[in-house]
Amino acid sequence: MTKSLTPQKIAEFASLPAAEVEAIAKDRSLAKVRITRVSGLEDAAPESLVFCLDEASFSTAVAGTAGLILAPAAMRPYVAELPAARDPRVLWIDAPKYTFSLCGRELSTSVEIGIHQQSFVDSTVRYGKRLCVDAFAVIEEGVTLGDDVTVRAGAKILKGTQIGSRVTVQANAVLGSAGFGYVRSRATGEYILFPQQGKLVIEDDVEIGANTTIDRGALGETRIGQGTKIDNLVQIGHNCKIGKNVVIASQVGISGSCVIEDGAILAGQVGLGDHVTIGKGVILGGQGGVYPGKTVTGEGEMFAGTPAEPVRDFLKTLAKVRRLK
Repeated sequence: MTKSLTPQKIAEFASLPAAEVEAIAKDRSLAKVRITRVSGLEDAAPESLVFCLDEASFSTAVAGTAGLILAPAAMRPYVAELPAARDPRVLWIDAPKYTFSLCGRELSTSVEIGIHQQSFVDSTVRYGKRLCVDAFAVIEEGVTLGDDVTVRAGAKILKGTQIGSRVTVQANAVLGSAGFGYVRSRATGEYILFPQQGKLVIEDDVEIGANTTIDRGALGETRIGQGTKIDNLVQIGHNCKIGKNVVIASQVGISGSCVIEDGAILAGQVGLGDHVTIGKGVILGGQGGVYPGKTVTGEGEMFAGTPAEPVRDFLKTLAKVRRLK
């Protein structure tokens, strides 16, 4: 059965005031509108929901046949004189792209449940409702999984890992592997592995990209906080503590015992030495680097370069270097 949303339901997703939601429900021109899919502006149809963020895309959206259009309330005064601004299909809301994404999730029909016969799930694994495990995935002994967990093809969840609810593990990710921790003999130069017997805890609503690897703790735990999103090809070392709603882009490398506080953003190819602390809400630009043991703080501030510094200082330094050429 195809899922659908009414305009008033979408207005509720957008957190519009109750009076506006009621007005939308009573609008005769919208009474029969049923949204069954989210679309780009180019392929919108009467059953489609679209969004726009600027005047150009707004004009394109209104000229099309989309059943409903999400537009930023902040833009409304700038187009108020245009006839298109009075189109009943337009919902003026604070966060069109976010609401569009909520609707997309609500309309998703790909509810996949079941354990593929070509996967391996140990008999000791404990899991909640609506588990989906694809072919060639491996879930080892002692793993616990919450509700609505999806494990894609070839992913490996190693022994003792704890995963919360609504977690997605993309193809070929490896969770709970031994960390890279060695101790060297002064006498012989030999390296031996320091015990890697801790655990990995993944909290609720985390998404982990393809080919990403997250090590278990050495003696304690590695923890990934609720709502964190991790891209493909990311390495997170042992004993790291990643906070809530952190975003980590592709090819980031995080050494052992780092702390990434809530809401931080690490852009592509960022590298962190061991025992680094990244403060709440810090933004590290692409290819930024932080040396071992250092702390970077400044909520909402962007840092760049190696060693990472506030982006305004980095740009000044870059300009001076270029003048030397």
